[in-house]
Amino acid sequence: MSKDAQFSAQSLLSAFWRAAIVLALVSTLATCARAQQHCDLLLHGGRVIDPANHLDGIRDVAITNGHIAAIAEHVEGSACQRVVDVSGLLVTPGLIDIHAHVYAGTGESNSYAGDNSVYPDGFTFRTGVTTVADAGGSGWKNFYDFKERIIDRSQTRVLVFLNIVGDGMRGTRYEQDTALMDAQKAGEEALKYPGLIVGIKTAHYMAPDWIAVEQAVKAGSIAHIPVMVDFGDFRPERPYQQLVLEKLRPGDISTHMYLSWVPLLDEHGKLLPYLAQARKRGVIFDVGHGGGSFLFRQAVPAIQQGWVPDSISTDLHISSMNAGMKDMLNVMSKFLNMGLSLNDVIRMSTSNPAHEIQRPDLGTLTVGSEADIAVFNIEHGKFGFVDTFGARMDGSERLQCEMTLRAGKVVWDLNGRTRDDWKTLGNYRAQGSPNWDGTLSADVAKRTH
Repeated sequence: MSKDAQFSAQSLLSAFWRAAIVLALVSTLATCARAQQHCDLLLHGGRVIDPANHLDGIRDVAITNGHIAAIAEHVEGSACQRVVDVSGLLVTPGLIDIHAHVYAGTGESNSYAGDNSVYPDGFTFRTGVTTVADAGGSGWKNFYDFKERIIDRSQTRVLVFLNIVGDGMRGTRYEQDTALMDAQKAGEEALKYPGLIVGIKTAHYMAPDWIAVEQAVKAGSIAHIPVMVDFGDFRPERPYQQLVLEKLRPGDISTHMYLSWVPLLDEHGKLLPYLAQARKRGVIFDVGHGGGSFLFRQAVPAIQQGWVPDSISTDLHISSMNAGMKDMLNVMSKFLNMGLSLNDVIRMSTSNPAHEIQRPDLGTLTVGSEADIAVFNIEHGKFGFVDTFGARMDGSERLQCEMTLRAGKVVWDLNGRTRDDWKTLGNYRAQGSPNWDGTLSADVAKRTH
């Protein structure tokens, strides 16, 4: 496919999502016009940062029927079912983590299509993440099992980078088998699930040839979606520079950008010029922190010279979450303490990844869009952050998630900001409303009287 044809296909998909946003906006505005007195939930007085709409200011955010109904300096709250004071806090779109491993539950040991992965809902909402993309756990052979086992059962929105290996990320025996790298079947599987399968993944390949990358790019071209590359072994026969300057297309993603093996700096500590050339031609660079892919000695001097991420992601799995990576907010806080602005860090965790996976309906607080929202507190003090080789960096600020909304429902509320003091409730029953409360189990919620 030519670059023009590829761009046309990507533009068509983006246009689809823009049209979906417009339809949701019309529906929501019609609802508000019919019932100006009503909203399900009002977040009052927070600092709203929405990079997709170039917004940074004190605003009220009204939510109705699971969607953003209004954002304004003042929204009348007297008729809202629940008003939550978030003054002094940050209100952002729900975070998007485009590199995670959540294909859990198969029982397969030492596998990212099994025991190395985590169930998403246990690790997303408490950090403000409302959308994850599983990065290659499944391939065309086992995608449907992943869909039934995890995607369809999760409150978290789970999207997929489909592995070019048909069996997915089940270990070395599979990931090195080029016979399992079928671009046609991977591309066709992705075409069956537009907007759900958002990319193709190749990872951990060790051989000196380009077969894994070339098959992944071919599959991505068939399905008109980006490719994410975890380069595996860095071999002189297939230099990283050639990957990003020749092999990848505009819009394709190189993850693990601060990995120790990535050639970033020359012998004098200066940023290598090929990196700017690769970015100019449209290659995307993603953090993909993980358990072994982020070093301060790479990241700090590179960032000081302007080599910053396009997107921030975790590479969440059972090892990284208990080591230096920890979670999305810990990774974002590292970048704050390395000198990036708050607005840039939010943009790299919301609207940028949404653009990269061709889902402009996500990562935004546009009126009419689904109300995926994160509310944060910035803590100030003395904190320590650790890289994947175990080196520490001191820092003075850290993000903490106070509240997360998924599709308009509160699914995480750290300090009970949506709740009333029990001493004021008398002989109380289960609190909350199904219109905005996603934290009470069904059997408890029924006990309202």
